[in-house]
Amino acid sequence: MSTDTKNKGPREESVGLAIFKFVPLFVFILLVIFLQLDLLVAAPIAVFCAVVVSMYVNRNNFDAAFEFGVNSVRSIVMVFFVSMFAYGVGECFMATGVGASIINLSLAAGVTGQTIAPLSFILTCLLSLATGTSWGTFAACAPIFLWLNYILGGNTTLVLGAIAGGSCFGDNIGMISDTTVLSCGMQDVKIIDRVKHQGPWSILCIIITLIITFAMSLSLPSTQGSLAEALENIPPEAYAALEVERPAALSLLEQVQTGVPIYMVIPFILVIGTAFTGMNTMLCLGTGMLSAMILGTFAGTCTPMTWLNDMVLSAFGESGSWAIVMMMWVAAFGGIMNSMNAFEPLAKLVVRLSKNVHHLMGWCGILCVVGNAALSDESAEIATFSPIVRGIVEENVEATEEEQYRLRTRLATFTDALGVYGSEMIPWHCFPVFYLAIASAVFPIVEISVWDIIVNNWMSMISVVSILVLTFTGLDRFIPLFRLPDVKLRKEAKAAK
Repeated sequence: MSTDTKNKGPREESVGLAIFKFVPLFVFILLVIFLQLDLLVAAPIAVFCAVVVSMYVNRNNFDAAFEFGVNSVRSIVMVFFVSMFAYGVGECFMATGVGASIINLSLAAGVTGQTIAPLSFILTCLLSLATGTSWGTFAACAPIFLWLNYILGGNTTLVLGAIAGGSCFGDNIGMISDTTVLSCGMQDVKIIDRVKHQGPWSILCIIITLIITFAMSLSLPSTQGSLAEALENIPPEAYAALEVERPAALSLLEQVQTGVPIYMVIPFILVIGTAFTGMNTMLCLGTGMLSAMILGTFAGTCTPMTWLNDMVLSAFGESGSWAIVMMMWVAAFGGIMNSMNAFEPLAKLVVRLSKNVHHLMGWCGILCVVGNAALSDESAEIATFSPIVRGIVEENVEATEEEQYRLRTRLATFTDALGVYGSEMIPWHCFPVFYLAIASAVFPIVEISVWDIIVNNWMSMISVVSILVLTFTGLDRFIPLFRLPDVKLRKEAKAAK
């Protein structure tokens, strides 16, 4: 096609054209789910497919079509800077002993067959909050708790579900999580505002999960076990598997075994504390990295040069080589798809099904779940569907700027929570597939399936169901800071007049 084609305006809408606009999405789904290509390969192919479709639909040239994608990437540039710092904090906390100090403190009181599942859930919640990585948390904790559970005679699948659910807690609400950064950036809301908004609801989900997990553990043995014994029972094959799948977890396991000073928990406290004072996110994360280096130097877990050359450089490189590049391509894909109003039929259906703002927001949540299942990746879902749900709400709700901000805060919570927790309910998603690979490798004496992880992951089930039910019914008004503003749909306002 010629790049100097004169723009004659978009083609007239028709059923066939509406279906044709979805071709890039179908290609994306085919590449990710059926051909199992990495997003770093699948996303660029889908982008160029979207460009071709856009050139036909909008009757413009390549440069004009691709510019829509570039503009979408420009709108989230700040996300890339924050993401680099988030990766830096996660790497520093894993390598300097911050993560190990949290594990050792949590296990200091002793553990039994009855408490192993609840304790593993609480610990993985804390560790994922500190490191911002669900995969790293699962890889580090699965060998410890699965073997400790085996020694204590606990319920293997219950512990497995508890580790999976807790690992995703920090990935969803943690300030240093890439999905938190991306979802907030796509909705133009401050990370700390979203954390405050969903905090009470998240804590409620934790409490309910703990009650269920503990109730299911009451019939198990009450004999107390030893962390040292569990670590000794981890076979060499398990360490070899971690070396391949998640090398950072090996350093953390070694520090758990040898022990680290209790003061190494301070950087974690500093990041959380400075965030709640309203400090800039990058300054909060920078405080965490620097304090981990200073305290790690005294603890002997790092030196200023190893911190800079090994941890910070490695984290920035990992972020830039995959995460940021992937976000750029996926954001470009969403921008080009939105430029031709590809998802307008879905938006109209959502509006038609909604009688009030709560229904509208609830259906936006359903769209996020569908997008996550279709794309099989939470980051792709966030980058692609965030502009869609934001457009639906901004175009159909009468609200002040402050009220729109509160609605966008809920949308950021939706895209992230239903992306992260929802992923653990989807058998073909990368989350349960990765968890199964790690669990099978580090604990080969029991045959584990994806469904063992899904049906025992109470945190994810409770989170997904509750946020949708609370939103649809309006019962979110009974949870502090979580209620939606009292606003109306534009069609409601017109009917009232």
